Amino acid sequence: MTALGETAPRTPLGRRFGLLMGALLLSSLGNGLCFPFTSIYISQLLGLGGRAAGGYFIAMAAASFAAALAGGPLADRGSPHRVGALGGAALAVGYALLAPADSVALVLASGICVGAGFGLFYASIVGVVDTAVPESGRRAAFAIRHIVNNTGIGLGSVVAGLALHGADTPVGALRWLYLANGLAALPLIAVILGVRPRTRPAPTTGCPADHAAEPHIGASPAAGGKIRRTPPEPSGAGPTYRTLLRARPMALLILAQALFAIVGFTQIEATVPLLMHDRMAVTLGWVSTVVAANSFALIALQPLLRRHLERLPETVGLAAGPVLWAIAFGCGLGAALAGETAPAAVRYGLLLAFAVVFAAGELMYSSAFYPLLLRWSGEEAVGRASALASLAWNLGTASGPPIGLFVVAHASAAGSWLALALGAAAAFTVTAALHSRAGA
Repeated sequence: MTALGETAPRTPLGRRFGLLMGALLLSSLGNGLCFPFTSIYISQLLGLGGRAAGGYFIAMAAASFAAALAGGPLADRGSPHRVGALGGAALAVGYALLAPADSVALVLASGICVGAGFGLFYASIVGVVDTAVPESGRRAAFAIRHIVNNTGIGLGSVVAGLALHGADTPVGALRWLYLANGLAALPLIAVILGVRPRTRPAPTTGCPADHAAEPHIGASPAAGGKIRRTPPEPSGAGPTYRTLLRARPMALLILAQALFAIVGFTQIEATVPLLMHDRMAVTLGWVSTVVAANSFALIALQPLLRRHLERLPETVGLAAGPVLWAIAFGCGLGAALAGETAPAAVRYGLLLAFAVVFAAGELMYSSAFYPLLLRWSGEEAVGRASALASLAWNLGTASGPPIGLFVVAHASAAGSWLALALGAAAAFTVTAALHSRAGA
């Protein structure tokens, strides 16, 4: 074990991981080209109305739910790489269908394909990333994946804004952007299949009792070890969804995932910009600056915090995430209490501090959540565990914005920031219980 005073050596993540992140960046950039405009594109620009736009998102959500549940066992029985590639293909087809769409039928077909693509992709991507890096590099790998995904979406949004700003006909420009989004998924399919391990490990001879202390549910614990192991030969058997959720640490981890989406990620994306603009009279330029500062802070903090993150126990790192979010929301509260009469350096400095501290909390989450998921599921149930995490995330992203917007509509600026901080505290209570349960 590395002592706290020692400097942990940095684990090279390898060429396969670099290729995977490059393809993921391109795919995320494609998503950023389109996702803010889909409802406007369908309802107004295509002239199909709000029902068609609503039908698209309903079809996407239903297909994502079904595909995640089916994709988890498929990834466990076969290969997460095949499932991930199939998900990427469904995304490519779904987004490409929106380019020539001129009827409700095509819009619904697109929603089904996109939803199925996301469900399959997120049920498999954890296993794909895990087999691409050394085991000691897991935490850094998942933190980098989080940064790459957000960076790609941000860059795509900038490109889309520039393209639409100079377009004569927005509908024509968006058709090309949806086509580009579909094409951007193709390299990801090729890379996922290309980084698939080609060899199988020799059968292990260790006694199962040697691993009795590990809190994993699956048959192959994914903790310990100094070299990258390749996936075991699929047995077709493994823990079911019910078995996974009966284990208290895993159930708490999935609950934490939903809460992280509800009280954290959706709030900085949907609620905080509205709170700053409508309740604090922050200009749109400064709202954009604060959101951009959060993205840039993710990139800047990751290399600075990487070694410290890797020394922290994963359950401690996970619990630290909502603590940092509560502190970040406290910075926002300070800016609200300072009011418009406060010096700009104080007011906007606190809002920028909010963005940076919140980014540190995001890195705590991303470096700890998926390594814990891998360890506690065991390799024979990674797909199912990933599917549960995806479903919890979808539940959170669907319910978080309405909750946050309701708070902003019915509370003052200070009261809204306080409510957000209390939400982070609720997430902390779950992660604290998880830490206590895992250590029991």
